[in-house]
Amino acid sequence: MSSLKSFIKSVRAAKTMADERAVIQKESAAIRTSFREDFTDTNLRRQNIAKLLYLFTLGERTHFGQIECLKLLATSKFSDKRLGYLGTMLLLDENQEVLTLVTNSLKNDLNHPNQYVVALALCTLGNIASQEMARDLFTDIEKLVVTQNPYLRKKAALCAMRIIRKVPELEERFVDKAKSLLGDHHHGVLICGMTLAYDLCVEQPNLIPQFRQFIPSLVRQLKSLTTSGYTPEHDVAGISDPFLQVKILRLLRVLGRGDQSATEQMNDILAQIATNTDSSKNVGNAILYETVLTILDIDADSGLRVLGINILGRFLGTKDNNVKYVGLNTLSKVVELEPNAVQRHRNTILECLHDADISIRRRALDLSFDLINEQNVRVLVRELLVFLETADTEFKANMTIQICVAADKYAPNKRWHIDTVLRVLKLAGNYVSEQIISQFIALVSNTPNMQLYTVQKLYSLLRSDITQEGLTLAGAWIIGEYGDELLKAGTFEDEETTLEVKESDIVQIFEGLLYSTYATQTVHEYVLDALVKLSIRMSDPSQIERIRRLIMSQTTALDVEIQQRAVEYAELFGFDDIRRGVLEKMPAAVIREDRKLQPEKKAIKSVTRVASQPKSETDILLDLMSGGFDDMPQSSAVASANGDLLSMALGGGNFPPLPTSPSLTNGKANGQTTGNTSDLLADVFGGSPSTASAQPQANGQQQSINDILGLFSTQASSTSASASAPVSPPMQISSPTLTQTLNPPVVNPAGGQTYPSYPAYAQNGLTLTLQPIRDGTTPAGVVNILASFTNTGSIPLNHITFQVAVPKTQHVELRPISKADLAPGESASQAVRVSASVGAQVRLRLRVSFGKGGGGEEIVEQVLFNQFPADLLAS
Repeated sequence: MSSLKSFIKSVRAAKTMADERAVIQKESAAIRTSFREDFTDTNLRRQNIAKLLYLFTLGERTHFGQIECLKLLATSKFSDKRLGYLGTMLLLDENQEVLTLVTNSLKNDLNHPNQYVVALALCTLGNIASQEMARDLFTDIEKLVVTQNPYLRKKAALCAMRIIRKVPELEERFVDKAKSLLGDHHHGVLICGMTLAYDLCVEQPNLIPQFRQFIPSLVRQLKSLTTSGYTPEHDVAGISDPFLQVKILRLLRVLGRGDQSATEQMNDILAQIATNTDSSKNVGNAILYETVLTILDIDADSGLRVLGINILGRFLGTKDNNVKYVGLNTLSKVVELEPNAVQRHRNTILECLHDADISIRRRALDLSFDLINEQNVRVLVRELLVFLETADTEFKANMTIQICVAADKYAPNKRWHIDTVLRVLKLAGNYVSEQIISQFIALVSNTPNMQLYTVQKLYSLLRSDITQEGLTLAGAWIIGEYGDELLKAGTFEDEETTLEVKESDIVQIFEGLLYSTYATQTVHEYVLDALVKLSIRMSDPSQIERIRRLIMSQTTALDVEIQQRAVEYAELFGFDDIRRGVLEKMPAAVIREDRKLQPEKKAIKSVTRVASQPKSETDILLDLMSGGFDDMPQSSAVASANGDLLSMALGGGNFPPLPTSPSLTNGKANGQTTGNTSDLLADVFGGSPSTASAQPQANGQQQSINDILGLFSTQASSTSASASAPVSPPMQISSPTLTQTLNPPVVNPAGGQTYPSYPAYAQNGLTLTLQPIRDGTTPAGVVNILASFTNTGSIPLNHITFQVAVPKTQHVELRPISKADLAPGESASQAVRVSASVGAQVRLRLRVSFGKGGGGEEIVEQVLFNQFPADLLAS
């Protein structure tokens, strides 16, 4: 077996990891063999333990040597005990069961006549003591804390800390002993005694008043240390015992917190230390740092606080990055307490943004954002934008959010706000989140007098750079929305250059975006939206035709979303009236306070419609299905007929809702639409306007259930069809109102199976029944349900809302209610379609809400319904 020195040399000489592993495994096997043999040679055992400790430092498994460490403890030789206790502290911890065998050895050695053996036992107990060991041995520690030997007193004080943390109820046994240690004249005992007192005050704040009586003596000791001359025993770099000074400052910080009289006793000495301590060396900086923390933690006066912050400001000017980092980190914590004092060091903080150390730059960046207010927002944001241009990639995403938050909160005017966001989009558009783009669009839409300026700036930026995705998205949306203002203005000045805007130039930019190598799927979607909007904002027929061809070129795109949008938009070119109505300018977005830009939130829904508008039917269905059977939406489920006009015109119910023309909505009242809407629907669905509007309402009320089934069937077939299909099959609209078509009265279908109406709810004057409807044309696994509402009371019911949720394995579609307000005796109906696997049991969760009379009383009820026959979807 090799010696320890030879073993270490062999490990270091290994040229590969495999060679090192072979040496370690060979030596570990030799050590195990030696342990198994009953050797009484303590020198060999000590050598093996020394090798195990070296293996421990290499991260190797050394558990097999734990018992051998205990054997060394039992010997009488100091050299064996020293190595045994070292091995015990390193190779064992308080969770090891074998540790219980150490208790007896520790008890014996705590009473050993040799102070160095006692010190070994104290060190070991202070490192690995468990609750059981602390309870068994705390009496011995009590005696050693008050022993005459200062070498043992200081170690016993630290051991007492471990015992108190493991067994808090024993703290009363050491409070008086800690007080006695605070008056000791030995510096080592003082340091350990203050550490014990500090730990007691932190763990049990109720003990702080008992220790406040020592504040005068602590202040005197601190003053003595700062004014005393050179003492070789305690001098460190020209400062007398900096370790004791730091311990006193920490204890004073705890004792002075929240007590004005205690603070007054400390103010003078703290000011003296902050003024006279040499900061040219780390020893002085350590004392100054603890002094600043104490000043900021107690109720010190404002002048002393400013002095402390100025010390931190001096830290920023040092060459030592560790000191600089400490200064920045501490200033970040106190900037809210003393913002004006921190503002004085603004220039120094900004210089740290260009430090070579990335951790310094990160801390300086966070502190710079904390310093922004109404007075300095222009200066600081300008500096941050300069830093953004050359900042590390990992900083840019967070910086874009932080700068936009600051601009939104402290912007002096709207133009500066818009210019700042544009600058961010230009410098770091690829790192800008959807949240920022949404808020920027909302800002522009709510600032009419800046819309022309913004669209001109974006036009100019897109002419020179299309590599930044955020800039491209914002430019596409705003130019598409306000392109007519850009064309009306014609020419404008941009950076000493006069730019002339033509329709062909705008289309050329979007064509370049559409085929750019930098364009992502999201960019393609925004460009398609912008092009179809520009088709009604331009007057040149050739450019409109050029837009149509660009959109048609994307109908064969590989991405389904892009293909679907292109197909839908291409079809709109065949219905100019609807296209102009649907693509009118969107109303200004209403920004809710809880959705304002926040640095913590990385994403927020894009502003696509007015927040105060009710949710469309598509949104409510998505809310219901995303939560499955257990989640019910809290918003209204009433959907206007024209809210999904475009999606129904194209034959699908899954398209996102688009704002409709005011001409389609101004005539709407109490669920009815005007004749203009009927004419448009007739054009889309293949009928004539005169036929659709001339039929009497009585004929519309006589429609059969087959109309409902036909409507659902047509939608299902169009949804499953290829996205490149020209248009869905036309549907004949014979009723003057769309809601009556969706919700006709109950009539038994010809040739279909008849089911009874099942009562689902009958309270508060409202009766709700559900009637399943299936005929020969209904697909397998699908059932159409007619929900009928009747006001059986004597009070009018208004704002009736009906929502349906199904298990996650099923799918539900809802149509708007025929009439949301019911007088006594009146009825209304609503169509529901449920799809599930063949043979599944239809289970519904229903939510009904309505108001009674004009008093504002609102009733909300939820019902679980599973009364349909089990064989309803059997075939």
